Amino acid sequence: MKSLKLTVAALVASAAFAGVAVARDQVQIAGSSTVLPYAKIVAETFGETFPDFKTPIVESGGSSGGLKEFCKGVGPETIDIANSSRPIKDSEVEACKAAGVTEIQEVRIGYDGIVFATDSGNADLKLEPKDLYQALAAEVVVDGKLVANPYKKWSEVNKDLPDAEIAAYIPGEKHGTREVFEEKILAEGCKASGAQDVIKAAVADEKEQHSKCVAVRKDGLAVDIDGDYTETLARIAANKSGIGVFGLSFYENNADKLKVATVNGIVPSTETIASGEYPVSRPLFFYVKKAHLGVIPGLKEYVEFFTSDDMIGPDSPLAEYGLVAAPDAEREEIRKAFVDGKIM
Repeated sequence: MKSLKLTVAALVASAAFAGVAVARDQVQIAGSSTVLPYAKIVAETFGETFPDFKTPIVESGGSSGGLKEFCKGVGPETIDIANSSRPIKDSEVEACKAAGVTEIQEVRIGYDGIVFATDSGNADLKLEPKDLYQALAAEVVVDGKLVANPYKKWSEVNKDLPDAEIAAYIPGEKHGTREVFEEKILAEGCKASGAQDVIKAAVADEKEQHSKCVAVRKDGLAVDIDGDYTETLARIAANKSGIGVFGLSFYENNADKLKVATVNGIVPSTETIASGEYPVSRPLFFYVKKAHLGVIPGLKEYVEFFTSDDMIGPDSPLAEYGLVAAPDAEREEIRKAFVDGKIM
């Protein structure tokens, strides 16, 4: 019966494309705010490179919001691509199928990874999420109680860290990398330090628990950087004991000025980020509605352009913006999977 329902849904969905060629002639995309700037760069470049196609419309809404829109069905009134900073969930795949979206192509575009670095003249720095949480969180646990962060020096957090005033230059809240920083550093550090258990005992709402775990101190020791990495670099140049957050590619291009820290003993590199060994990283995706390929003008060409080395290779504009390029073999596999029509 379930199979029959899905078949009927698919037939209804396919019927929705009657006359679609005149109904819409522009690729529509929504989803992850982290993937958003990458997709906008590709969309704008695509529009300039392929004048026969309109520039795709790229909107945000978050990974969950984009996938929800994506799974509403097949036809010109539904989006073609959902950007996501996480893999699609089984429940979302089922929701898609129930609405007739039975063929989904997953495209991994690369990785999101951030590194911690200080002035090149400083000693080697070994960091852990727990240390960074204790240094930068708005509240920490002292004597079993959650209190406003009292720590002023890195050495007060961990005696093996520098005996210098805490100064950290972190991504501002409008940056997609802020989410990586919050999830991979603050949330993990909150858990490792025991603060998560204290927060759970005091706060019932799960969202509020999470908000407390990732809240950053506002006393000037943690500074939001709303500009690009050059601003962070300038802050480090002015304060040699400060620690800044950078994209891997930016650090590599400025390795003469910066010394990168290990996190959990792992040195950040393209290989350790792509493998997931380096903890402050994650893969980024977009999902393509296969039923729209060959129907929505430019959709196939946009995906092929996005996955080309011109866009996601190590010397691409996306890499310059902060995307960590997947290894050569993986990029080839990504392209082949799409061309072969591989579905989930």
